[in-house]
Amino acid sequence: MKIGISLLLAFLICMPFANQAQTAKSRIAFEKLQHNFGTFKEELGVQTVSFVFKNDGSVPLILNNVQASCGCTTPEWTREPLAPNAKGIIKVSYDPRNRPGVFNKSIRVSSNAENSDVVLTIVGEVTPRARTVEENYPNAIGPLRAKTNHLAFNVIKENQVRKDSIEIINNSAQLVQLSFKTPPPHLSAVIRPEKLAAKQKGYIVVTFDASKIKAYGFVMHRMYLNVDGQDDYRNSIAVSTTLEEDFSKLTPAELAAAPAAKFDAESFDFGNIKSNAKVEHTFLLKNLGKRDLIIRDVKSSCGCTAVSPSKNMIASNESVPLKVVFDASGKSGRQNKTITVITNDPKNPTSILRISSYILTQ
Repeated sequence: MKIGISLLLAFLICMPFANQAQTAKSRIAFEKLQHNFGTFKEELGVQTVSFVFKNDGSVPLILNNVQASCGCTTPEWTREPLAPNAKGIIKVSYDPRNRPGVFNKSIRVSSNAENSDVVLTIVGEVTPRARTVEENYPNAIGPLRAKTNHLAFNVIKENQVRKDSIEIINNSAQLVQLSFKTPPPHLSAVIRPEKLAAKQKGYIVVTFDASKIKAYGFVMHRMYLNVDGQDDYRNSIAVSTTLEEDFSKLTPAELAAAPAAKFDAESFDFGNIKSNAKVEHTFLLKNLGKRDLIIRDVKSSCGCTAVSPSKNMIASNESVPLKVVFDASGKSGRQNKTITVITNDPKNPTSILRISSYILTQ
């Protein structure tokens, strides 16, 4: 009996200490949660601040992770466990290169502390540095530099005329005279001025006349520049657009009777095929409209994909096969290709078909 009472007393005495051990935790306390770098010049480079913290708890503090909200912000931190009352640091660096203006970035600190998630913040404003000619005009065209060497007109309707320009600068120390080698009939260009003095700026103004080209869908052409009477295929600009049929003048009655393109499926997976295989699949295209459906053009995303509709004019309620042949030669792994079918369906002039496969290595 005495032994039982003694054990009970010992248990009651030890129980508070056991509860205390179970509830003991670390606690992370920072000297500050935000740092303001103020206003500084971009050319000063990476800016760094150290956030000092202390373990205010009664057990070792362990930082599990320190995650910045942006790749421009790089944190480093104390990795080893911190004993109670010990201090550590989280060093945060901000790279201002090509990031002028005001910034506000956060750093999330995760630990085994009672306050397990703490967010630090860095703020400031970057004054932009003076940019070089190469940065302002990243594309070289002979002695010239250009804002871009690709003029994209986005969408142009048939018979529409559009105009756009590219800013250029003569980056050489000599006067240059500029002209264009014979451009395609639907493109015309003027250079203002035709003679550019050293370091002088100018413009290439391009006009796209869609009435002079019989094409639909995405098209791209190159225009070749003569410098001081010398032509060089490397001195060129690309001009691209998507040409669309103009349905804006159709009456409500014409729209109601218009052709309507409908495919039996929009995708097909050949599954696993050998690397030297040629496989084919036939999509069915049906005209659900009242007037003839005309296939204006068919384009594939790869020369490995051949597409041949059985005919280009489809009567009302008629279905025609569109055979797709995929050549796997020289390819491996997962393949995804597209076929663009352009018709005179005013509600759905462009249909995208997709084929896929996995090519086995032998």
